[in-house]
Amino acid sequence: MKKKYTKHDEEFKKMIVNICDTIKDKTMSDIAREYGITRTSITNWRKNTELLLHRLENLLQVMKLKLQKKNKEFRQKIEI
Repeated sequence: MKKKYTKHDEEFKKMIVNICDTIKDKTMSDIAREYGITRTSITNWRKNTELLLHRLENLLQVMKLKLQKKNKEFRQKIEI
């Protein structure tokens, strides 16, 4: 018999990742059992969250550098 897979929404995934990050007295396996999901799913969701955070940090750094450059150009125009 084929196993039925459940597609979880993003809010559920965020909640599980948050629980794993904040509740230190439970293992990922404990949380997986409690919510009826696999440990592999949690691991994948955590990796995806970390990748997203890394991309956002990079984007913020690029934006910061662009703003600093624009600010410098603006200050130079004011001084003229």
